[in-house]
Amino acid sequence: LETVPSILRFVLDEIDRDARAGTEAAGETNEPGATAGTLRWLIPTGEALPPELARRWLARFPATPLLNAYGPTECSDDVTHHRLAEPPAPGELSVPIGRPVANLGVYVLDAERRAQPIGVPGEIAVGGPGVGRGYLFEAAKTAEVFLPDPFAPSRNGAAGARMYATGDLGRFEPDGALRFLGRLDHQVKVRGFRIELGEIEATLASHPAVAAAAVLARAAGVAGELRLVAYVALRAEVWEPAGETTIAALRDFLHRRLPEYMVPAAYVVLDALPLSANGKIDRRALPAPERDSFRAADYEPPRTATEELLAALWSELLGVEKVGSGDDFFDLGGHSLLATQLVSRVRELFGVEIALRAVFELPVISALAREVDRAVAEGRGLAAPPIVRVPREAGETGLPELPLSFAQQRLWFLDQLEPGGAVYNIPLAFEARGPLDLDLLGRALTEVVRRHESLRTTFAAVSGRALQVIAPPSAFPLPLADLSAEPEADRERLARRRIAEEARRPFDLAAGPLFRGRVVRLAPERYFLALTMHHTVSDGWSTGILLAEVAALYTAFAADPPGAHPSPLPELPIQYADFAAWQRAWLSGEVLETQVAYWRQELSGASILELPADRPRPAIQRFRGDTTLPFAIPPATAAALRAVSRRQRTTLFMSLVATYGALLARTAGQPDVAVGTPIAGRNRVEVEPLIGFFTNTLVIRVRLDADPTVAELLARVREASLGASAHQDLPFEKLVEVLKPDRDMSRNPIFQVMFVLQNLAQNGVGGEAPGLPGVELSALGAHTGTAKFDLNFLVTEDPGRLTAEIEYNLDLFDRP
Repeated sequence: LETVPSILRFVLDEIDRDARAGTEAAGETNEPGATAGTLRWLIPTGEALPPELARRWLARFPATPLLNAYGPTECSDDVTHHRLAEPPAPGELSVPIGRPVANLGVYVLDAERRAQPIGVPGEIAVGGPGVGRGYLFEAAKTAEVFLPDPFAPSRNGAAGARMYATGDLGRFEPDGALRFLGRLDHQVKVRGFRIELGEIEATLASHPAVAAAAVLARAAGVAGELRLVAYVALRAEVWEPAGETTIAALRDFLHRRLPEYMVPAAYVVLDALPLSANGKIDRRALPAPERDSFRAADYEPPRTATEELLAALWSELLGVEKVGSGDDFFDLGGHSLLATQLVSRVRELFGVEIALRAVFELPVISALAREVDRAVAEGRGLAAPPIVRVPREAGETGLPELPLSFAQQRLWFLDQLEPGGAVYNIPLAFEARGPLDLDLLGRALTEVVRRHESLRTTFAAVSGRALQVIAPPSAFPLPLADLSAEPEADRERLARRRIAEEARRPFDLAAGPLFRGRVVRLAPERYFLALTMHHTVSDGWSTGILLAEVAALYTAFAADPPGAHPSPLPELPIQYADFAAWQRAWLSGEVLETQVAYWRQELSGASILELPADRPRPAIQRFRGDTTLPFAIPPATAAALRAVSRRQRTTLFMSLVATYGALLARTAGQPDVAVGTPIAGRNRVEVEPLIGFFTNTLVIRVRLDADPTVAELLARVREASLGASAHQDLPFEKLVEVLKPDRDMSRNPIFQVMFVLQNLAQNGVGGEAPGLPGVELSALGAHTGTAKFDLNFLVTEDPGRLTAEIEYNLDLFDRP
């Protein structure tokens, strides 16, 4: 038994066994509170100290405190200590590892090696004289984790100081103590959500009947999707049977404490968990669960042909292997965006139109199937014609008659008024470690640009109107700046400056190109990559498409000889220009009037939000912005919020918008707040694989008049959200044009604050690093230094908890 917690558990078990034997012999009751003689301290180290073990020790030896220690092998002895004189509180899932010992610094860092604030998880790093110098004869491995320490004090000859990136996950508590949360390599991605397995294990272990627990992600089903599997050893004295009742109780226990996607799909009960030679759980020895372990106990197969077809759609959208007749769309992980995609797939598969509201009001598959059958029987035709390819031949102007979409037209108009800004730049930046092949990367990007006409598009003014101009395919330029000859201490700073400059460099909408890239080499196998697009040709969803296609093409090209063209991607039947022409033709006449009538009534009487600011609003918006430090919503609070949402038949998004609106209303002293929120705008299957500017902005009014209860407020926001989604086809730009609000160059029209819920996992949005063979990529921050709105709250559901950040207007607000 190598680790102190393993020894401690063994010793306590032996003491308890001896105590029981002695009590039986003497016929007496053994009272707790014994002393440990001359033992002054017990210092557990080597693995995480389970709270239950700390409680057992302190209950028996309250006069001998525990000094919980943390010390990676790569550092000299212990790095942090935490004195534990009182037992951990009930419900505590871990014991803090405390504060750094003298002359050492301990940091919690994000993926870009920036310090995380209190309460936000990140990688634990250690700096100071106790940090080792590296791994013997392993320079590459040393370079990965022994890094320059940017936090070292400049005095005492600290230049060149190093820190060690431990690979452990932790966070600082409000009292300054550090809490160990598990290994970064114990994070998995299931159904798109990043999950920390240690958090589930700790929650399971807190159940009084569980003696030990482990959680793995295993492939399941024909498609091999990852599913969570829980392994538990039970305390016989607490819970003897290990049947379905046991598993149902454990599942229910986790449901009350964790988000839905963190609750394991299968459970394996063992007499004891297998241990390695040093007393730790041997995860490789854990057995695979039985095939039917992943089936829910109440699973009922689809009963009709319509239910079967809908079950197949749900399975594809939600990443769930089995969908039964009684399953609920939102209980399986559905949300507003996926509901919109479901409606578009029903349109394509059944040839009928159902309302988005129907998915919310009839979320169970059997009820929705009956609604689809009614739509078929009543012959509810499609609301819009299909999108078809339009001619590309030149017209009277000498250019093809390719109009701008409404969204493109507004950005083009704003650029004509004030050219040269970066407020509509979409920057992506990544760090690459490994043998990155720049030729293959250039070929992959060239192919993506060939496939998507939007990335070859510029805009020309002809006879007072703008037209799209699509350039012929050509090689994508990828200029390289080599900093490998610069002093090592300066390289990262210089590289980050290049990346920031690239993110803020303006585009020329007439000359183009509106998509560009740049590479900075820091070392032979370390690069920074910047990709920047203008919003007129791209949006958040498009970045997901771009990264996925680059990864697929790079991988395919790497497997084939140079000069081959082994693109695994199918050709695109339509392009963005076809969508723009379709939108102009369809959104007119009666269709336009219906959309406008809804929004005219919905926004009637909406007031301008006046938040208390640090300085007067400038006469003209300058779009100077910044992003605050992130903050986290505790997992228990987030889980309770999801539970409230399920009970009130709202989505997490709706509940968060209601919360945000209530906060702003209280801050501003106004009972009516208009909140802007982006929507993907991809409610037709044909446009889902396209790169282009489809995003639309909806306005949701949060009304707190007549002093509503929480349930009433959620119901109001639910109705406003559903109504907005049902009328999402009217572009915000067209709405501004029709409503003609008072012209005010100092603020955004109609609404002044934005709210964004990023479901990176399930909609492919965002700048996650693509997977390239042999190359490790991680996302870098690339902020343009701009803000389009007074405040923009961005909430991200990843990994396993809600985190948020605030983008704010520097002309109005100071950072504090």
